[in-house]
Amino acid sequence: MLINTYSCVLLFLAASTVFVLASFVTSWVLRPRKPSPQKLSTYECGEPTKGTSFIQYNVRYYLFALAFVIFDVEAVFLLPWAVVCKDFGLFGFIEAVVFIFILLAGLVYAWKKKVLEWL
Repeated sequence: MLINTYSCVLLFLAASTVFVLASFVTSWVLRPRKPSPQKLSTYECGEPTKGTSFIQYNVRYYLFALAFVIFDVEAVFLLPWAVVCKDFGLFGFIEAVVFIFILLAGLVYAWKKKVLEWL
């Protein structure tokens, strides 16, 4: 009985795994093998490359991106709460305030450590 219950899920996982593997194999088989100067030229940007294309970025860009993601996730959590905040009452309001204060504490910590400064 339990196998019949989860058979659709297992079938879906197997089919999705086969699809992903087939996509990888197909792209590997059909990829271009002989690079030529025409294939290595710039495309639509017009700027010729200088040196290697693999350079190390400053880690501060990643920290800004991480801060953006954190506060974007905060908005994702707070928007549904704001829609139904009357149903939660005082306890729900206190939970949201604690959540915001934890995020603000992280922001103040990052500010004090000078993570949010460019140079």
